[in-house]
Amino acid sequence: MTEFRRIAVLGPGVLGGSVALAVTKRHAESSVALWGRNPERVAEIRATGFEQATDDLAHAVQDAELIILAVPVGALRALGGKLVEIGLSPGTCITDVGSVKASPHESLGKFMQQHGICFIGSHPMAGSERTGFAAADADLFVDAPCILTNDNQQPLEQLDRLGAFWTGLGARSAVMSASEHDRLVARISHLPHILSSVCALIALRNQEDGRFAGQGLRDTSRVAAGDPAMWAEILLENRDQIAEPLREGASVLSDLANSLAAGDAEAILRILEEGQTRRHTLDETE
Repeated sequence: MTEFRRIAVLGPGVLGGSVALAVTKRHAESSVALWGRNPERVAEIRATGFEQATDDLAHAVQDAELIILAVPVGALRALGGKLVEIGLSPGTCITDVGSVKASPHESLGKFMQQHGICFIGSHPMAGSERTGFAAADADLFVDAPCILTNDNQQPLEQLDRLGAFWTGLGARSAVMSASEHDRLVARISHLPHILSSVCALIALRNQEDGRFAGQGLRDTSRVAAGDPAMWAEILLENRDQIAEPLREGASVLSDLANSLAAGDAEAILRILEEGQTRRHTLDETE
């Protein structure tokens, strides 16, 4: 159950679409509207059977108690301005699903606070390298962590309601500051994406070599298939936090190259064993 009875999801991509489908599946007592600005795309979504899709923003957010912004970080502030112009119901809670949190709190969060509207950040740690509503999954958030950030100091009651909403979709919610969130995801999400892209760049320098690739390369480079424009924006938004992990990664690769050149088997083994040990910690948390 969720206390939010009228929910609007703004952005019909894989995350927004998954939220809309998950609400429909798991919160049958609530209504959900899915907004997209492209009428043709909205029509395609409606053709799949999701009739609550609309390109009318005012209609989508009418009487909404929870509004979920599933749009790029760079579009949050402008969309927030449109919502203020439309006018929202008293007590409406707004959240987003982006993977960077400091900048949304500085821009959209402060703007909403000036207009007496609640903004609390959300980051469901789930997704896909695929894009669009066709890749949406009602079970995407099951067992996935969802980090909430409340740097604009909204009431704890609203924070608890939002956490319960995500828990109701199957996620495991946690609360931390925006800066701590951005530091964390720089290492466990953004760095892996960069390394996946580098892997694809180097391993497939001769693209015809890919026909001999096994599952290892496919697994390691999988997330590199994600939307480059979206990821470029994410990395730029979080550049202050991603710089140090990148330097650390470059240092380890340099050390490994030097150890190989020197034939230092002990140093090579030490790096590989430490990597294996840390990878095993992921299995322990499952």
